[in-house]
Amino acid sequence: MAAPPTEVTQLLQEASGGNQQALDRLLPLVYDELRAIAHGQRRSEPAEFTLNTTALVHEAYLKLVDQTRVTWKNRAHFFAIASRSIRRIVIDHARERLAQKRGAGADHVSIEQLESEPLGDGHPQTLVGLDDALSALTKVDPRQGEIVTYRFFGGLTIEETAEVLDISPATVKREWAMAKAWLHRELTRTG
Repeated sequence: MAAPPTEVTQLLQEASGGNQQALDRLLPLVYDELRAIAHGQRRSEPAEFTLNTTALVHEAYLKLVDQTRVTWKNRAHFFAIASRSIRRIVIDHARERLAQKRGAGADHVSIEQLESEPLGDGHPQTLVGLDDALSALTKVDPRQGEIVTYRFFGGLTIEETAEVLDISPATVKREWAMAKAWLHRELTRTG
């Protein structure tokens, strides 16, 4: 069960003020949600993926609480930053696996996978290709890049994404649709 947003927000704000005990109380409140995000990212990974859900949650949480320059605004802001952390961890892990395999050839990613299967088919080439396309999108339209990161890697809803970005849910839906179309074109072109 998710912790009340106000309690999480209060602890995050206390943590921003340097209260280490607030961070200690925060983990039990956000752990299940972080685990659900990580599990969603891992569900389509191949069996040889060595970073399990628990390790992914712990690594992401350690990165989050190690943030010294972040002033946490609220629960949605925390999970937005968590989305970015999980993206970096998963992509770094995929790049490392690619380097070890010295594999060649990128797998095709359909844009429908952005909705139905977190992280596509789980192959390192797919993940790296998606990350490269997302990085290119972010250069063209930073807000659309954030929307894709929050929705795809973080599992945030349209409403949560709107809250983080301080825009309307209708704007998120419109930008999400445009971002998916752009990524589809980019992935098709490079795939």
